Amino acid sequence: MLRKLFHHASSQSDCTKLCCTRIESFGVRAGNLVIFEDVNIHVHCGQLTAIIGPNGAGKSTLLRAILGEVPHTGQLKYTDAKGKHTGSPVIGYVPQYLKFDVSAPITVQDLFAACLSNRPVWLLPVNNRQRILESLRRVKAAELIDRTLGALSGGELQRVLVALALNPMPDLLLLDEPVSGVDQNGLEIFYEILEDLQNNEDMAIILVSHDLNMVARHADQVVLMNKGVVCSGSPEEVFRDRRTRKIFGMLAGDGTRDRGTGFEWLPHRKKSVGEGCSCDCDCGSISKSDAGFGSGDGNIYDVGQEGDGR
Repeated sequence: MLRKLFHHASSQSDCTKLCCTRIESFGVRAGNLVIFEDVNIHVHCGQLTAIIGPNGAGKSTLLRAILGEVPHTGQLKYTDAKGKHTGSPVIGYVPQYLKFDVSAPITVQDLFAACLSNRPVWLLPVNNRQRILESLRRVKAAELIDRTLGALSGGELQRVLVALALNPMPDLLLLDEPVSGVDQNGLEIFYEILEDLQNNEDMAIILVSHDLNMVARHADQVVLMNKGVVCSGSPEEVFRDRRTRKIFGMLAGDGTRDRGTGFEWLPHRKKSVGEGCSCDCDCGSISKSDAGFGSGDGNIYDVGQEGDGR
């Protein structure tokens, strides 16, 4: 059960290197209630796609639908660098919360042992400890291996959960509000880890987040959801769109600092779709309309534009 919490492994053996994940016409309903509908997102390897939106927008449900945990309409398409369909990829998943008894004497090593082996945790093979240490080093947390879960800070626990999701290394990593309540130092470490995964593993990452500042600094693509895709594109495009301002209550200004929400526009490492990955697909030449970029009506709105329904 714990293993399934962090991994949704392919049941097929023919999965080659994942390049693109295409979410097409996705929708989820609960009876007559629409959770979200007609969601189209293109996620490329080596890139961080951030999903933002108000509470109840359907962001976390979208991740669960990708995992196959909730019924949905639409299709998921996984393709390699040549545009050919792959088998189902290995998907890593980090939930927003992990419920456990903080008083229980469960160490980080015990948690890994429960996820990675069918043996009792006290019969962990010696080489498994080394494997666990290597996984923790990847997320700058090797020193935590003998710490109890209840003694970990929020940031430390989330890094441990990321290490679990990376074992084995997934093709696609889904993160649901992974750093909620984590301090600034923990945030910086966390996003350094994500950047390492993008650069060295060419990993595709989908991140649900409410932290607009960190999304603006680190995401390659931003998708604003509110029971569907409101707009998507580069961080600058989305945060200058008038509908983003309306949903988050941003005040008019020059787009660099918002007096109402505390949002501050900071320099972003700009990458176009497909740039920086090791494959030779044609994603870099996709038009904005094909990729789902922009505001939906072909215009990019500055947050201070006149006559936009302030």
